[in-house]
Amino acid sequence: MAPPSLEHASVLAELQVVRRAGPLRLRGRDDLPLLEAAAAGLTATRTREGAVEALLRRAVERLDPGTLRTAAEYTLGLAQGTRDWPASSRRARAAEVYRVSVERFRKHHEVMVLGQVAEHIVELVEGGGEPDGADREGATHRTLDVLAGDRSARLTLHIHPVDLLRDLDVVVSPVNTHFALPESYKSSVSASLRRAASVRGVTGDLLDDPVHDELRTWAARHATGGRPVLPGTVAATGSGALAGSGVRRIYHAAVAVPRAGTNDYDVLPADVTRATSRALALLAEEHARYAPPLRSVCFPLLGSGRGGLPYRVSAAAVWSAVEAELARGARWDVHFVGHTPEAARAVERIAAGTRPGRARPAPGRSG
Repeated sequence: MAPPSLEHASVLAELQVVRRAGPLRLRGRDDLPLLEAAAAGLTATRTREGAVEALLRRAVERLDPGTLRTAAEYTLGLAQGTRDWPASSRRARAAEVYRVSVERFRKHHEVMVLGQVAEHIVELVEGGGEPDGADREGATHRTLDVLAGDRSARLTLHIHPVDLLRDLDVVVSPVNTHFALPESYKSSVSASLRRAASVRGVTGDLLDDPVHDELRTWAARHATGGRPVLPGTVAATGSGALAGSGVRRIYHAAVAVPRAGTNDYDVLPADVTRATSRALALLAEEHARYAPPLRSVCFPLLGSGRGGLPYRVSAAAVWSAVEAELARGARWDVHFVGHTPEAARAVERIAAGTRPGRARPAPGRSG
């Protein structure tokens, strides 16, 4: 059972041990007593090192999306593909997130990042792991029974970062109307997928950026000439290194319209619905081209990041297209993904609004 209270400084000292070791080198260590005790009280993972890693992920997921969370993921080896990176490579990549030198990151930013993680670990322990009633261990996957027209259907809800998805044929990724992908160190859905699909060497050096390259090839083939496409356009690419996780295709949905002279975007719910409908039509077109045929598709809450749409508005816009497709008799295996409890509740309200009932854990899914 976790201790009733933890000292922030002591937790921070153990996080420095984890930073140096990385997730793959936690087995057999005896210098993480506080983290192990906290993890044992909050997780049901069988191994000590697995429980510690689960605790770290829960704490990091509570950080604000953006540079802080992304840097924490790299620093602790929690970002996709970094579990076996040496500490120096993880620190260098985290420094890139803040666009500072490695030495400045070590002296200033790293202390801040790990300090924030330590604070959330202390809060998790003192709050019993459920400060808002929604951060429940074991609730990363749920099934939702819904009504589409006069047909019943089942959705699967994933509550974790998009790059942890497993064994899904198609993942839909929101992009801007120029099909310009964000840098891979950023925290958006499209950046996370680009990062997870890339191929890197043992020191973290980029060897191949297949999603970026394929998307540029698509734009050249369709002669966009640097011009924006119409909102709702969808481009399909392969999944790069994500194929090793069972993800076979990425559908890039152009929903964000850059606002001239700013770093902001405009997203209209109608464009989200149009892109969702087009993604499902593209799935039908590509379905039989693959063996086995494509069947499952996963939607994030399109436009709810930099696009600024409230979760409930995005969920309703995506669902309106999905509902129409399922009501016509389509047999797609539809999934939603959101990494926050608020995003999950927006999707759950779909089920509540179509049929009485509640979400329950999805049996036998690991993705």
